[in-house]
Amino acid sequence: MKRKEQLTVQFREMMIAVIASLQAGYSIENAFLRTYEDLCLLFGKRSMIARELLGMNRELRNNRNIEEILQEFSARSHIPEIADFAEVFRIAKRSGGDLPSILQHTADLISQKIDVRREIATQISAKKMEQLIMDLVPFGIILYIDATSPGFFEPLYHNGMGVILMTVLLGVYITAYLMAQKILNIAY
Repeated sequence: MKRKEQLTVQFREMMIAVIASLQAGYSIENAFLRTYEDLCLLFGKRSMIARELLGMNRELRNNRNIEEILQEFSARSHIPEIADFAEVFRIAKRSGGDLPSILQHTADLISQKIDVRREIATQISAKKMEQLIMDLVPFGIILYIDATSPGFFEPLYHNGMGVILMTVLLGVYITAYLMAQKILNIAY
């Protein structure tokens, strides 16, 4: 999952660089060639996106269609944002019009989508940390009371009613724990 997220962020930078090259007047093929150089400086030649761009540029030099190359990249990556960009690119190139403007709008939407997903992941991460703390607090309280007031829990553990009460409370605690885990797993 982390590799997909990393590739998605690198892809966003690739989109921005390709669009900037197109707006500067480069052809589509030259925009991708220039983008490879830019992303090698930004992420390094061993980054996932640089390797993908190197392969794309090889295919372009062999006179392969850029739409097909982007579709194949989309299929290899299994990332929805790349699939969206490839599809919009294919349609925009075939239908004509202001390709840089269309791609800019698409890149903005995809960037917003990526930012929202990262924000959600950050929020969920914070909630998971809060949940971990809430899971540990009852045990901390029990240890603190047991250490500072020996014998405080004896009425709860050494008679029938106390054992029943503590068993019910343990069941409530386990249920709350499982529900919290399920909620956090649904959210992301």
